[in-house]
Amino acid sequence: MMQPRLLDDERQACEVWTRVMGYHRPVSSFNIGKQGEHLERRFFAEQPSMLGA
Repeated sequence: MMQPRLLDDERQACEVWTRVMGYHRPVSSFNIGKQGEHLERRFFAEQPSMLGA
């Protein structure tokens, strides 16, 4: 069964947290420069090591 799509006025903001120097912090508390830096981050998927084969 398909869920009905929400309209924009029915949506609610999602708070994004990230780890900073060993503790977690909401991105919304960052200054404007740090928020921009967070948006530029790239994520990667590490390939399995051949040493364990």
